[in-house]
Amino acid sequence: MIDFVKGVRLWFAPARLKDEGETPDYRFSLANERTFLAWIRTALALVGGGFAVDQFLPDLRWGVRVGVALALLAVGAACAVRAVNHWMRCERAMRRGEDLPLSRFPVVLTAGVALVAVTMMAVVLLGWTKGR
Repeated sequence: MIDFVKGVRLWFAPARLKDEGETPDYRFSLANERTFLAWIRTALALVGGGFAVDQFLPDLRWGVRVGVALALLAVGAACAVRAVNHWMRCERAMRRGEDLPLSRFPVVLTAGVALVAVTMMAVVLLGWTKGR
């Protein structure tokens, strides 16, 4: 628990990472930053998809529309939090000369997006609209 709290504090004070280990080759740090930005783009796309489902599919039944929208918003929020956490963990590992951390999050993200996609396929095939 203490390591988690310390890790979260580093999110807001990344300059403190300089106290750990040696400065890695800048190319690795920049690659780590590009990966972070890719995760953030993914999070933004998921959040945008959640808003789009809620705002632009008003004919869907309320429960289906809100459920899909909330699922996308939740996965987008988790992706954004995971982005900064992964960036920090990788930066720390590079500074310490350790292996890069492994993560199950790509599987969780894939499962969440696949679940939403399958739900939307069912909506398209079965036509779950207010009028039916």
